[in-house]
Amino acid sequence: MRTHVKLEKVFNDALHVEFDDNSKIVFFSDVHRGDDSISDEFGRNKHIYNYALSYYFDNGYTYVEIGDGDEMWEQRCFEHIRNAHAVTFNRLKKFYDAGRLYMLYGNHNNRYRKPEKVAKDMYYVYDEYMGEKIELFPNIKFYEALVFEHKDTKQQLFIVHGHQGDLLNDQLSFFSYMGVKLFWRFLHIVGFRYAASPAKSRRKRHKVEKNYTKWNKDNGKVIICGHTHRARFPLPEEGSYFNSGCCMHPRGITCIELSEGKISLIAWRVHTMEDGTMYIRRTILMGPEPLSNYANGKRVAGEKEHSHKTGYSEEKEGDWQYGL
Repeated sequence: MRTHVKLEKVFNDALHVEFDDNSKIVFFSDVHRGDDSISDEFGRNKHIYNYALSYYFDNGYTYVEIGDGDEMWEQRCFEHIRNAHAVTFNRLKKFYDAGRLYMLYGNHNNRYRKPEKVAKDMYYVYDEYMGEKIELFPNIKFYEALVFEHKDTKQQLFIVHGHQGDLLNDQLSFFSYMGVKLFWRFLHIVGFRYAASPAKSRRKRHKVEKNYTKWNKDNGKVIICGHTHRARFPLPEEGSYFNSGCCMHPRGITCIELSEGKISLIAWRVHTMEDGTMYIRRTILMGPEPLSNYANGKRVAGEKEHSHKTGYSEEKEGDWQYGL
């Protein structure tokens, strides 16, 4: 019940954004940009992520970050994160300057629920090379949730990080944060992984996803989340709870694309040619599936069977997981 009540409030308070079948939107979550030290799990995928950012910018996509973009539990100084990943932020700035960037906060960067913290960290940053402060994202706003509404069909997509209603990461988030700051951060440096992450517990992952799937089916809204670090792309008859995964997998990153009125789950990974040349490849794991197939959480009468195409067979040596 707690999750249901919390999601109702967040949904009602969300910023509404209009889209249509010509819109191109990419959803990333749980990037967890750190300080590029040994504990920065994003570091191993930063080149893949930066390449994907260039692809999406050049192809006219709007970038939506569904929370936990920056790892503020382990690294409280944003300036260190920005300096460590200056190339990444320069590419994100291109989206912002073009009016094609939306940022949500999650549990690991929930300090950005406060506008004064956003202004302090994000409006201007100190450039070590130039020796002065420069613009980053002046006047940017962070949101807890967004509702994308189709201007013709009025179908709504509820975009939220996914920690809302999760006891350890919502109501008790302060204690989880202190545990990471005082204890797990240092164990992380020597190779341990954060034990409270929902991605490390099959039981907890199942509980979080089960609660959100129930809300989705009760309310008939497409919901796109992150938080669990586990990508999910349902068949239309399974409801419409999607998860974009994360950018911390050992073998690559995942995201969700929306283009031409269709939704897809995408993986970006490094591959090699026969001559040993390494390259980054975009693979459609699931979809593209018409959004209309997910209207009201059920298949629209008269719609054809689902059109899933998947690269799963060629990716199955990895650690991607789908479904509940």
